[in-house]
Amino acid sequence: MPARPPAKRSRAARDAKRRGDPACERFVLDDSPFYLIARTSGRYAIDMQRILKSVGMDIPRWRALMILREQNPSSVSEIAERAVIQLSTVTRVVQRLEKQGLVRLASRKSDGRKTDVMLTDKGHAAVERVRECASRIYRLAFHDFSSQEIQTLNALLRRAFANLNFSS
Repeated sequence: MPARPPAKRSRAARDAKRRGDPACERFVLDDSPFYLIARTSGRYAIDMQRILKSVGMDIPRWRALMILREQNPSSVSEIAERAVIQLSTVTRVVQRLEKQGLVRLASRKSDGRKTDVMLTDKGHAAVERVRECASRIYRLAFHDFSSQEIQTLNALLRRAFANLNFSS
């Protein structure tokens, strides 16, 4: 495809923000960042669910385990906040992980109202299994992205998330 002349490219760039806004008369669904994020997330979830099922895992338990891998122990509410999942859902996920022997629960010494969730040795082993699964999906999705593009994408997504978080 031949490159567009610079004037057209800059006009297209100026219009991109407007076309992504549902209130714009020239709104185009495929130019909506939220549509593209949701579509990408949906595809990712389908692929992850399939690959995680092969090792007896699912996405909510995977997310909780990955959070615990980085911050062990974490309270149930801390996991819910980081995963952006309702507390009641995380509570059920943690209960399933406990039944599997992947985590253990204890009251937090500094605040007995909080329940700390800690990975067990079996949980650490499960984390390593699911990391390999997640890595396959990551490598497939980003094989043709440069490190700079990943860094830029992450920065933009963090900024959008912070903007949404600020608004609530």
